[in-house]
Amino acid sequence: MELEQRVAELERRLTALERRDPESPHLGDGDFWALEGLKQQLADVGEAGADGGVLYTGSVRLPTGEQYGWQYGAFTEALFDGDWTDAAESFAALGHPVRLRLLREILGGLRTAAELAALDGAGTTGQIYHHLRQLTGAGWLHAAGRGRYEVPPARVVPLLVVLTAARP
Repeated sequence: MELEQRVAELERRLTALERRDPESPHLGDGDFWALEGLKQQLADVGEAGADGGVLYTGSVRLPTGEQYGWQYGAFTEALFDGDWTDAAESFAALGHPVRLRLLREILGGLRTAAELAALDGAGTTGQIYHHLRQLTGAGWLHAAGRGRYEVPPARVVPLLVVLTAARP
């Protein structure tokens, strides 16, 4: 049985490789096209980018069909000179497993407090509202009226970037 699974996985990977367009960049294959573009941008701005910079970008289609594209960059100097404690509330809001699950479910299409409260293991209605308030206060959610919640479009890609950065 294990051999059959390994062969099936190899066939799946081979099929995926055969579908690739060799002229286009691919994620995860060692091609640093985004990094090289950032370095060129930093060189073009001269002294302002002398210490480097950080860039994150993404193009996302949610399970609901909604699409988002986002790009943001910052100079390293501005990041080091800024007040990092300003980020504490935002990180704290993401620091609870139920809140992360709520965000995932909202991005997946469950938008009302009633739908979220019906999830197994998510807690009581009062606990759900507490978590929703924490996420809303930190800007990860906004109330879309009548007990409906959405992740603001400008926060979809940053949320996925934070999740990516948190992976081991």
